[in-house]
Amino acid sequence: MSRWLIGTVLFSSVTACTPSQDRSYASKFVSGNTVVHEVFWGVDHKTPYPFTTSGEILCVYYPDFGIEVYFEPAGYSKDSSIGTPLNKAAAKALKRDGMKPNVPYSIKKGADLSEAVEVGLRACGE
Repeated sequence: MSRWLIGTVLFSSVTACTPSQDRSYASKFVSGNTVVHEVFWGVDHKTPYPFTTSGEILCVYYPDFGIEVYFEPAGYSKDSSIGTPLNKAAAKALKRDGMKPNVPYSIKKGADLSEAVEVGLRACGE
C-alpha cells in the first residue's frame, strides 16, 4: 500500500480517515486527507491560503514515526506521487527513505504553513 493515499479531488472540505488494510505497517496505521481550495480557505482559517493551486493536505500516521503531513496539488493523486512535506516528520521521513517530492512545488513563497499542518494533523486525528 502506498504511503500517500489520496481520494478523488473535490472542491469542498472533505475529511476521511481509514485504517490501513496492509498489516505490514501495524494495526494503528491511519491516513487521512482534506481537500483545500483558495476560495474556501478563508472561511475557516485566519492565515492566507498558502498554496499556489488547489489540492489535498494529506496525513499519514505510523506508530514508529509519528504524523507526516504533505500537500499534493489537484491532478497529482497517484499512488506513485510524493507530496510536498509540510512538517518536520514528513521531511525527515522522506530524507530517511531517500525520496524527494515529485509533484510541482505549490507553496507560496513566505507562506505560513501552521494552519495547513493543523489541518493535516486533524485529518489523522479524526
